[in-house]
Amino acid sequence: MDTMTQMMNISSFDQWLPSEVEKSLTERLLQVQTGLTRRRARCFVRLWVYLMLKQQKQLIQQSIEALEPISGTVPCTHREAAELFYADTERGSDRAAGMMIDQLVKAGLVEKNFDGNTLVLRLRTVPELLQPSPTPLTVAAQPDDFNPRIDTIPVANCIAQSYSWLTQDMATTAYKITKVLRKWARDYPTGMRVLRRQDNQQPIGFYMLFPVASVSEEKFFHPPSSSLHLSTVSDDDPMTLATPGDPDCLAVFVRSWKINPQYANQETVLQFLDDSKATLKRMREDFPNLCDLYALPIHPSDEDLASVLGFQKTVQDPHSFLYWIYMALDQFLELDLEQAIAPLALHPDQGEL
Repeated sequence: MDTMTQMMNISSFDQWLPSEVEKSLTERLLQVQTGLTRRRARCFVRLWVYLMLKQQKQLIQQSIEALEPISGTVPCTHREAAELFYADTERGSDRAAGMMIDQLVKAGLVEKNFDGNTLVLRLRTVPELLQPSPTPLTVAAQPDDFNPRIDTIPVANCIAQSYSWLTQDMATTAYKITKVLRKWARDYPTGMRVLRRQDNQQPIGFYMLFPVASVSEEKFFHPPSSSLHLSTVSDDDPMTLATPGDPDCLAVFVRSWKINPQYANQETVLQFLDDSKATLKRMREDFPNLCDLYALPIHPSDEDLASVLGFQKTVQDPHSFLYWIYMALDQFLELDLEQAIAPLALHPDQGEL
């Protein structure tokens, strides 16, 4: 065991990484690195700080306020990682810590090697974590109809970022999304809305409420990965759009619900949720028997918003962290939205569903 490891007490790790700093760094990582769960993001932040401390020639006494790049490789055993990752829980074996490190390797955040004696790790520097926390922007905005002539490109580029964990070809994904958005706008524009800045008319939020034909309802009971569309190369949509007036259309699929992270705050989220309510009521004029509301959380911040609204997890995908969530439409329409989202501690990187 190296000298610095002997000097550090991992059980007292919080003295170097205050909880509020850890939480802020974790949330910022979730914004720039999609495809991570919140636990994995937290483990990476703790690992960064721990390896940063191990590279110091002498143990610092004050808490960490900012991250620094880590040069080269640093030794770290699975036992150290287990104590670091699972300090706040009773579970967490050396094997679990090794599996967590493997997940971070898979995400492209960590490289690992065995030097003949112990495990050594190299961390990828995430530039966004070296910068001060972004300050949320406050602008006047208003919900508006999606206009395919002016909104398609900015909305497609924004949505594409949510799928970066599924594909390396972001240009192809963004182009695919532009085609899908324009098709949806032709087929059922009622369900498409934007949150538009009043000063320059730019969209800073978007949602698509997709009425699902009865032939596709079974999809909500199968692994959600089989219903992904925006991130795939196929032009065939796994979900069939219902035709207005169809009495057998019972379900709405929230195919996207997103506010640009730098504009997400209690006011804009509440404003866009209220607009979603109004849109769903208008959709009931086209589909009088609508009663089910389904969504597919893509980003970890989606989970917090969905949870406070009352969505329940249904089907977990066996091959990924994706899962379906469900809420009765009547319950959503009866919600006091301001009260429902009050417990939600919105950070500059939240505001998606």
